[in-house]
Amino acid sequence: MASVLAPLFPKLGSLGTSDHASVASINLFVALLCACIIIGHLLEENRWVNESITALIIGLGTGVVILLVSGGKSSHLLVFSEDLFFIYLLPPIIFNAGFQVKKKQFFVNFMTIMLFGAIGTLVSCAIISLGAIQTFKKLDIEFLDIGDYLAIGAIFAATDSVCTLQVLHQDETPLLYSLVFGEGVVNDATSVVLFNAIQNFDLTSLNPSIALSFLGNFFYLFLASTLLGAGTGLLSAYIIKKLYFGRHSTDREVALMMLMAYLSYMLAELFYLSGILTVFFCGIVMSHYTWHNVTESSRVTTRHTFATLSFLAETFLFLYVGMDALDIEKWKFVGDRPGLSISASSILMGLILLGRAAFVFPLSYLSNLMKKSSEEKITFRQQVIIWWAGLMRGAVSMALAYNKFTHGGHTQLQDNAIMITSTITIVLFSTMVFGLMTKPLISLLLPPQRQLSTVSSGANTPKSLTAPLLGSREDSEGDLNVPDLPHPPSLRMLLTAPSHKVHRYWRKFDDAFMRPMFGGRGFAPPAPRSPTEHSP
Repeated sequence: MASVLAPLFPKLGSLGTSDHASVASINLFVALLCACIIIGHLLEENRWVNESITALIIGLGTGVVILLVSGGKSSHLLVFSEDLFFIYLLPPIIFNAGFQVKKKQFFVNFMTIMLFGAIGTLVSCAIISLGAIQTFKKLDIEFLDIGDYLAIGAIFAATDSVCTLQVLHQDETPLLYSLVFGEGVVNDATSVVLFNAIQNFDLTSLNPSIALSFLGNFFYLFLASTLLGAGTGLLSAYIIKKLYFGRHSTDREVALMMLMAYLSYMLAELFYLSGILTVFFCGIVMSHYTWHNVTESSRVTTRHTFATLSFLAETFLFLYVGMDALDIEKWKFVGDRPGLSISASSILMGLILLGRAAFVFPLSYLSNLMKKSSEEKITFRQQVIIWWAGLMRGAVSMALAYNKFTHGGHTQLQDNAIMITSTITIVLFSTMVFGLMTKPLISLLLPPQRQLSTVSSGANTPKSLTAPLLGSREDSEGDLNVPDLPHPPSLRMLLTAPSHKVHRYWRKFDDAFMRPMFGGRGFAPPAPRSPTEHSP
């Protein structure tokens, strides 16, 4: 690749061959990122295309150009690495999601989100795995064992709702946005935890003890990851509140928040937990406590810094997936059996559609049974959008597939190449087709007059970064349009309105203990500005 690109960069002749390739790669990726940002801005109001699809198309176009320049040898400058994805690109995306989320809406719908994100992912994984077992054998695909089939279920149960979230708006459709966003985060975490659990167990001989151990390990990872993220967020809040770095330098407290957030993710990886869940809940806790303990300039800086890092990581991922999709190394191994790869992709896409529908509509019905207010219930049209939003597959599925079926990003086996090319096909097809149709579908099912009706239920919803974790008294009760619940609470009242009772208990505990200890909303820093902010 260096020899191919060297004529394009003649002034770099004094550098070594590897330096040529590195500098060329960096320049190209920076230029492409700039192009994605500019073109994405120009197409912001386009009915069909969004920034994710724009980056994917630019990546595909760049891959074609590199293929022509290299004489058909390669279409990318970097080898896809799950380590690059999980260690460097995924943490800022997930942390910013937790940091920016409207916490009140998220926790009001927490049970529904957990139903979709955890139980729904397990249902989808089971259907995809069982369907693959039954159909792949008819295609003479005999190289997969039970562990591979379960891993395939976990790989393709991982959704990518970025395209849908770019169309939905928190203020216009708070319920729908909260459900799609919350399910996407929990789904990614569940898929990764499930995939790792499958990898760590010997599934060749299934028995009840292995199944119980598997479930126990799964729930342990879920709970431990959540507690680790919350604990790291509280530790950062306590340190900044007590030492108050802003007195000396705004840079220190901003740096501490960034490092503590990344530390939470790496600690989870160190202890074989779910870094996604850990950094997500770390972001939620930091936005509730730590963010209010810093100076005003630090609040503005951290908010835009985290959003910028997340945006760049997302754009880079879609850009690279588009370039990697045309990698000749993978496709040449299935050159003599292209029909098999197409058949496997079609079957898996059908199973994704079926597995998604198998839990969205039944669990939505179950969720509606637990809600008294009609405004809180999920309408059939909203259920269709939730189903549609989870049909797209993206970088998480790619990373898990590479982890399972490649070694260091390369595959030399035809059987593994079939699974990799099938994954690439599904990611491209689902993102391009379902992503392009997202805006028209939402406009059809939720026209503006219908969207305005949902705004009334969340018109007073506070901004994500100034809202209390579960809402203040006015937020959690007034916005939900429910009468005040009588005291003392009874078991029946707890069962009929669980979210409201939990909110009240949490609010009392937060006001009496958590905020005095860790700061948060209402905490007034002893010095409004740091010395570096004073004018000379």
